[in-house]
Amino acid sequence: MYADDFLTNLFAQIFSQLWWLIPLFILIAFFKSSYFKGWAGERRVKTVTLQLDPDSYTVFHDVTLPTPTGSTQIDHIIISACGVFVIETKNYSGWIFGSEKSSYWTQVIYKNKNKFQNPLRQNYKHIKTLKELTQLPFNVFHSVIVFAGDATFKTDLPKNVIKQQSLKKYLQGFNEIVLTEQQIYQVRSQIEDNRLECGFKTNQQHVRNLKK
Repeated sequence: MYADDFLTNLFAQIFSQLWWLIPLFILIAFFKSSYFKGWAGERRVKTVTLQLDPDSYTVFHDVTLPTPTGSTQIDHIIISACGVFVIETKNYSGWIFGSEKSSYWTQVIYKNKNKFQNPLRQNYKHIKTLKELTQLPFNVFHSVIVFAGDATFKTDLPKNVIKQQSLKKYLQGFNEIVLTEQQIYQVRSQIEDNRLECGFKTNQQHVRNLKK
């Protein structure tokens, strides 16, 4: 009995002195989670888009659109007279290996390797959804993959795979007019009218759709 009391008091003393480690561990786990990394990457890209001329570019962030099989979530959509830029953000560090047609790309950090879906293929699904929604031809859509972390490309990747700091210059490099003012207005309206409400509930439903 005395032993039980001793252990109880000992654990109570330890907990009273080290209780602050519990929220610290929870906080560290949150910052290392894929959710936080994705959110942080999207915030970095969002900061870059704030530098764009609002008279020339319309910007949407975190757009979830319904599809016949569930939903698709698009990090950023930028609309201008030069087309609809559909942006998929990746917040990765380390070395990145991949090619345009491969199913998966690889992230290497020291001896650790992590495969992830080719973001170009992932973004193609986003563009297909937007095309069906707007009824515009494929040539007005531009797929852009933006790496927001400090990753280093170790293989030759397409020109539309860029670093976050190159996004503004990349967008301004398009000069051919492919959309009229009326078409721009229609695309904006269709996105606003059909996007699902931003928030935790929509994100959770989207995750369930992906698992299905």
